[in-house]
Amino acid sequence: MADPTHAEFDDLLREHRTFAPPPDFTARAVVRDDSIYAEAERDPDAFWARFAGELEWSRRWDTVLDWQPPHAKWFVGGKINASVNCLDRHARGPRRNKAALIWEGEPGDRRTLTYFDLFRQVSAFANVLKSLGVRKGDRVAIYLPLIPELAISMLACARIGAVHSVVFGGFSAESLRDRINDSKCKLLVTADGGFRRGQIVALKQVADEALADTPSIENVVVVQRGHAEMPVHIEEGRDHWYHRLMQDASYKCDPEPMDAEDMLYILYTSGTTGKPKGIVHTTGGYLVGTYATTKLVFDLHEEDVYWCTADIGWVTGHSYVVYGPLANGATVVMYEGAPDWPKKDRFWSIIETHGVTVFYTAPTAIRAFMRWGVEWTQKRDLSSLRLLGSVGEPINPEAWVWYYRFIGGERCPVVDTWWQTETGMIMITPLPGVTTLKPGSATRPFPGIAAEIRTERGDKVEVGGGLLALTRPWPSMLRGIYGDPERYVRQYWSKWGSGVYVTGDGAKRDEDGCFWLLGRVDDVINVAGHRIGTMEVESALVDHPGVAEAAVVGRSHEIKGQAIAAFVTVKEGTHATKDLADVLKEHVVKKIGAIARPDDILFTADLPKTRSGKIMRRLLRDIAEGKALGDTTTLADPAVVAKLKANYEEEYGG
Repeated sequence: MADPTHAEFDDLLREHRTFAPPPDFTARAVVRDDSIYAEAERDPDAFWARFAGELEWSRRWDTVLDWQPPHAKWFVGGKINASVNCLDRHARGPRRNKAALIWEGEPGDRRTLTYFDLFRQVSAFANVLKSLGVRKGDRVAIYLPLIPELAISMLACARIGAVHSVVFGGFSAESLRDRINDSKCKLLVTADGGFRRGQIVALKQVADEALADTPSIENVVVVQRGHAEMPVHIEEGRDHWYHRLMQDASYKCDPEPMDAEDMLYILYTSGTTGKPKGIVHTTGGYLVGTYATTKLVFDLHEEDVYWCTADIGWVTGHSYVVYGPLANGATVVMYEGAPDWPKKDRFWSIIETHGVTVFYTAPTAIRAFMRWGVEWTQKRDLSSLRLLGSVGEPINPEAWVWYYRFIGGERCPVVDTWWQTETGMIMITPLPGVTTLKPGSATRPFPGIAAEIRTERGDKVEVGGGLLALTRPWPSMLRGIYGDPERYVRQYWSKWGSGVYVTGDGAKRDEDGCFWLLGRVDDVINVAGHRIGTMEVESALVDHPGVAEAAVVGRSHEIKGQAIAAFVTVKEGTHATKDLADVLKEHVVKKIGAIARPDDILFTADLPKTRSGKIMRRLLRDIAEGKALGDTTTLADPAVVAKLKANYEEEYGG
């Protein structure tokens, strides 16, 4: 991993526009002055214990942190249940009849569940899971569209101590199969289908394909999305309709007292080796981290209507659709479909209809909104909004300013947040009542978080660019990679010593101490805020019988941030045609999912390699970005890269 120069981001540090918090916002903000940073720095353990004390524990912890680098235990000895903190403690008090989830399906169907409703539904499904033999510690796979039953399934698992593994509903049968098998899931929750841009996504059909080779699965629960046109195969004895099971289930289910370090969930994220990593999060620390960040970063008040547009199949949905907001007793909006269906004002219509006050979305979406034009935003009343957020990838300054002006009406602070699946919670972010904002900068670490910029050697960089490192443990940190403890240490903790976490992201720090995130510096491509391993895509391409070799890189994309560009060598007797390129794109979709579909496929007789046979992906990135080629002296055949560059420019316009 080389030091990132990121010359294309040099202009970021020349961004001098600043936006102070509006005085009326600060006057009623959860955090109104920056003394909280000094408080957290003086005694980080006491700082996190303060937030832990706002949650409900069946047994209080003995020790806040046991840190044996690189292994942490938080709130040692404490007993806690995540579903109790998200539901019971609200349902038995003044929030009993407050809306917990306001759900809107893509065709326009709507449901609102109060905290009492959600508590009853979760308790009933927890009993269903127990009736199907699921016990504490068992793994449950969840493959659902963005419907209330997804949150219900997660919280039901948490209630009885089962470990949930949510698989994004856009992933392929092979991706679902591999994740089920890696964690040996006992039960799968899926649906007959879902909706996307007016089309039916037949999830049960995809699940059936995966289930052909998942020996650990004993039962499948199928949620009926409610449409007869979705053909569903039901295997007697294995498959069960959700609604039928729920008819007879009791609404009383005592929660399992979980040790703070008991596993809450596994979530798979892309890796550089091609095999997705099962990131392990535990109960106590994760809940404290997501609770605290949701409360402070989103400045949550009792009357807020909060909408994070992320799919729950990704970590943002886990932390900031389900656990963080519900632990805070918030009203959460969920929307199943696409932002541009049936019209390009769908998001703004939802904000207007439900009076959304806090809106958290991705730069990919913001760039699409910019392209569609302000006329779509001006058709709707967005005056309910008071705070905006950005997540998933770095946001360029012009997109930030557009978001601030045309969505927030120049009155809403924008919290640009940086974090990862592995961190579990937001790590670098403004606090909207106190932080002077800079377009394109995530500003400073959340109180209690210690972040640095380092060189490849590990030297600290006060001002300038390098690699982002985290130098102190935090409550919601990953506890491991499921089934692979050596990989956990090797990947995240071995570069600069066992006490320093390697993020894999490049960043810069300016004279004011503000951080500017630059994206991945390893072989992971960030497509619309979703991490895709280059090796995963290469492996999918080479799986096709006509492909001999493939190299995949990310290139800049106006909307998605990065797009996938693939350089493919075919086997003798295979003809490199446009039709084959289309076939290969669909082959990748089948192997991984639509999110990994390459934008560009260029066929080539040779790939640029060093004399030792290593593919020079740096040069392929230069070609895909249309840049001048760097040093080619180490190549076995420098003519290969020149020819590739000419061919790529001819095919894709350079």
